[in-house]
Amino acid sequence: MHVVIMGCGRVGSTLANSLEDRNHTVSIIDSEPDAFRRLGPAFNGDKVAGIGFDQEVLEKAGIRRADAFAAVSSGDNSNIIAARVARETFGIQQVVARIYDPGRAEVYQRLGITTVATVKWTADQVLRRILPAGAEPDFRDPSGTIRVDHITVPEIWIGSRTIDLQVQTRSRIAWIDRLGEGMLPVRETVLQEGDMLHLVIREENAAHTYERLDNGPEEN
Repeated sequence: MHVVIMGCGRVGSTLANSLEDRNHTVSIIDSEPDAFRRLGPAFNGDKVAGIGFDQEVLEKAGIRRADAFAAVSSGDNSNIIAARVARETFGIQQVVARIYDPGRAEVYQRLGITTVATVKWTADQVLRRILPAGAEPDFRDPSGTIRVDHITVPEIWIGSRTIDLQVQTRSRIAWIDRLGEGMLPVRETVLQEGDMLHLVIREENAAHTYERLDNGPEEN
């Protein structure tokens, strides 16, 4: 993947190096050139000085070939504007914005822009939402046997029962985030648009799980 990041603070620089460590290409934007020192000498990506929501700056950063965009500067307004430009002007589907104000974060979440709160593990949270589903689990047990993945319910599964998804994908739904609240599914629970699933998967079954999620439910 090619990822464009706006903001080279602690979160942005950590995120950029984490992506490079996973063999993705990165362009990082910051209005202060000195901020790029945080990346360290081993960083091989592009460093673009400028305003992250300026279209010419985004073009220099390779936004047209980007698979994802993360706005993680220190300003809510800048992050929101940049995220909307990336999504609405350049058509980037994987867009994440760091928002300090939780009320505003909820509003932009409803507009289709994934928002991440400013907590200790912000860089890790952004990373999991940028990479393709299944590439980076939210949790893996020390033995490497069990993983927990956080995914948005695929459109093809909307209207199906949770029990059918679990049986066919060889996974278990630990809980569902629905309309801002967590819920524990029961046998008759039906998947709805926007549901965020926390799937418990055996590592050996992960490939089958994601193949089944992509292909949709099998007919009974």
